[in-house]
Amino acid sequence: MQDLNFGKFLDVVIKDGEPVCDPPPQRKRELKFPGDNGPRLERETADFSLKSEIVELFAFFDQLQNGTIDVLEVKHGLPSRMTVTESTA
Repeated sequence: MQDLNFGKFLDVVIKDGEPVCDPPPQRKRELKFPGDNGPRLERETADFSLKSEIVELFAFFDQLQNGTIDVLEVKHGLPSRMTVTESTA
């Protein structure tokens, strides 16, 4: 997400509470003019505290366990919102 900075991940598969990265989900980068369209500088930092948005996203992965996130929107390198198809059963 820090590499994408602004954009969306599509069809993110979650298996046993973890995102599946093989194959990686498709991503759509959003570019702003004028703007800083490169990756976040924080991605080079080895030791950092997780932001609340990341903690909440991981908690949702744990709750979902197995499924697919249709769209995961990223702003400023952090998850901002997502769309998930759920069964009504």
